[in-house]
Amino acid sequence: MVVADANSGRAVYWGTGRRKNAVARVRLVPGTGQLIVNGKDGNLYFQFNPNYLGVIKAPLETLGLENEYDILVKAEGGGLTGQADSVRLGVARALCQLDPDNRPPLKTEGYLTRDPRAKERKKYGLHKARKAPQYSKR
Repeated sequence: MVVADANSGRAVYWGTGRRKNAVARVRLVPGTGQLIVNGKDGNLYFQFNPNYLGVIKAPLETLGLENEYDILVKAEGGGLTGQADSVRLGVARALCQLDPDNRPPLKTEGYLTRDPRAKERKKYGLHKARKAPQYSKR
């Protein structure tokens, strides 16, 4: 969805990403390449972890737009890994709205695929999803 920003008249591109229990609502706004998550600096929010920050900026780096857009994120649920992956999906979806020609390179890198892996539920009689109690022969 493309919406003009009420304050400045700039185009804003939206994308929603999900991973595990994390949901990230991402806005791409023309700017200088800042990352802001839940009102905090993105580096601080993701604990200056280069893995998380690299994952988030990967779709922009694929297209060569690292310093062209600010990433504004509302992230909730899950942990930092799930949130970082959900932000990546949201950024990739927003970039597809920006220009439909961005879709093929993002698709080949796998940035438009939602990762379906989630925690398996616990079954009765077991300690965890698959961990059984210790077997005793006698």
